[in-house]
Amino acid sequence: MTTHQAIVYNHSQCNPTIHNLGDELPDGLLAGIDAGTTSVKVLLMTPDGRDVAVGRAPTTWSRTAQGEETTAETLTGAAQAALADALAQAPGARILGIGVASMAESGVLVDSADVPLAPVIAWHDTRDSAELAGLIATLSGEEFSRRTGLPLWTQWSATKHRWMRAHLPETARATRRYNVAEWIIRGLGGDPVTEFSLASRTGWLDLHTGRPWAESLAWSGAPDSLLGDLVDAGVPVGHAQGAGPLAAISGAVLTIAGHDHQTAAVGLGAHRPGDEFDSAGTAEAILRTSHPNLLDSTVADLAAAGITVGRHAAPGRWCLLGATQGGLILGRVQHALGVDRDGLAALDDAAAAAADVPTAITLGPGAGDVQINPAATPGEVWRAATRAVTGQAAALSDRLTAASGPRADLVVAGGWTNSRAVMAAKTDAFGDFRRATVPEAGCRGAALFAGVAAGLYTDLDAAPAPA
Repeated sequence: MTTHQAIVYNHSQCNPTIHNLGDELPDGLLAGIDAGTTSVKVLLMTPDGRDVAVGRAPTTWSRTAQGEETTAETLTGAAQAALADALAQAPGARILGIGVASMAESGVLVDSADVPLAPVIAWHDTRDSAELAGLIATLSGEEFSRRTGLPLWTQWSATKHRWMRAHLPETARATRRYNVAEWIIRGLGGDPVTEFSLASRTGWLDLHTGRPWAESLAWSGAPDSLLGDLVDAGVPVGHAQGAGPLAAISGAVLTIAGHDHQTAAVGLGAHRPGDEFDSAGTAEAILRTSHPNLLDSTVADLAAAGITVGRHAAPGRWCLLGATQGGLILGRVQHALGVDRDGLAALDDAAAAAADVPTAITLGPGAGDVQINPAATPGEVWRAATRAVTGQAAALSDRLTAASGPRADLVVAGGWTNSRAVMAAKTDAFGDFRRATVPEAGCRGAALFAGVAAGLYTDLDAAPAPA
């Protein structure tokens, strides 16, 4: 065993500080990897839930004439660099299990020898607009949403795959597609499988049966083998192979932890039916865990309202995910008031002392359509803004309640939790909630799945709860 120190985060500054654990580390650690759009993060955690080290590496993209993309090799390199960064902070540690969560929709197409055939298109790339129109006309947009739980957007793998088949002839040789987490696991020595919550974001999975939807695959020009074997998050999918800076991972049990949003909910302990995770960042995302098998008509109605319904990373559960532009609106109002980050506390004080003047701002259909009443004081404007965007989030939450049942535990995370005015508005709108204290919730959730895969926890409910 190695004497070590744990990372303890100062949330007011968002910077880690180091404190002695007081004990030696156990014989093994768990690693949780969260491969996101901006960066790949890795958390090393003791089996009893104490953070030990955090490693990072940037996720880099290239802008081409077609859109935004990266390469399979770039994703592998970033994940391994972040893992090496974390391991360097824990010399002598041995890794028992590794879980990988990731962004969804983007993926790696390979041939029968697992050689990548095409770039990895960013999930937010819109080059497949014509393909979306073709999907709506051919498969029926309503049927697509009912079967997959997905709105009619240029986000899903199905339309991007059809674009590649039309523009990249080499993709005709594709026999398999890996979501990002699955590709990273494959590079560490894992089995070629597909996890349910990530498959739910492709447009190829029938939400209700949990099996590939043959008609959607055929429309995309994809072979039936493209998704491979489907597994739950937390299922062991092989053992890691590592050397050099990654030698400590050799023999670790590997698992796919799923879509990063759901995995973060697991890391926050908000993954039971009825639990809600409010990520109050640039875009305010609301994630509700539900029992499975909502009515077809309910799924179609939610998708028409821009709310996705999919398989949850927590096995046996579904996930309802919607978003508002609340964070963007607050940022624009703050900028319009001439207030920077250092001035936010004073603005919050002004809002707390101000009266409710709903007409101080007017929200339009988009984040750029906010109008500020020039007769209102900054405190009145900020108070009105925080309550208006919180009202949008509450309305979204109510929609999820109508579809899936009452809200249970509510956990709020994200940068806007640092605003006292925002938190006061949430208290008024939602009542009791928990403010997240886990700095890397996605990584923690991935590490918990690794613990399940390694046999340290019988299931997620037996895993250590967040502090």
